[in-house]
Amino acid sequence: MHPIDKYIETIPDFPKEGIMFRDITTVTQDPEGFKLAVDSMQDLIKDLDYDVMVGVEARGFLFGAPIAYNMGKSFALIRKKGKLPRATISQEYDLEYGKAEVEMHIDALKPGQKVIIIDDLIATGGSSKAAIELVEKLGAEVVDCLFLVELKGLNGRAMLDGYRVDSVLAYEGK
Repeated sequence: MHPIDKYIETIPDFPKEGIMFRDITTVTQDPEGFKLAVDSMQDLIKDLDYDVMVGVEARGFLFGAPIAYNMGKSFALIRKKGKLPRATISQEYDLEYGKAEVEMHIDALKPGQKVIIIDDLIATGGSSKAAIELVEKLGAEVVDCLFLVELKGLNGRAMLDGYRVDSVLAYEGK
């Protein structure tokens, strides 16, 4: 197990019975845990060639912004529908019980830019796949999808087949 595991609180049966919720707020509340998380994620991509870090709302912002800053890269946002003030493109994706939609500003990326998509966790992969589709609609190239935590039991990596996927810590269950 990675040392970051000691900073992640596991909440059984939340939000419903049978789910082991991996709470990363306990990581960011601890200065050592937060530094370890950012440094560990950054270490996974240190040798990649990329131009822009793209954070998925909202926890992708927590980790993506400091890594982009440290690496001297720009940072772009993917937000829930209706949260961005200028012209956007959008992508719908499936949730367990319904649909959701995310957006990016149409000028957030330039064609040909190399992008790392970052979020705190990959579960089913739906929001990450939507992020990839937004990036590609703008003509940019996804070089990595980076996560702090992966829930292997939900098989999100399969949704991102054909893309590089990195995670600091992987849990076998859901």
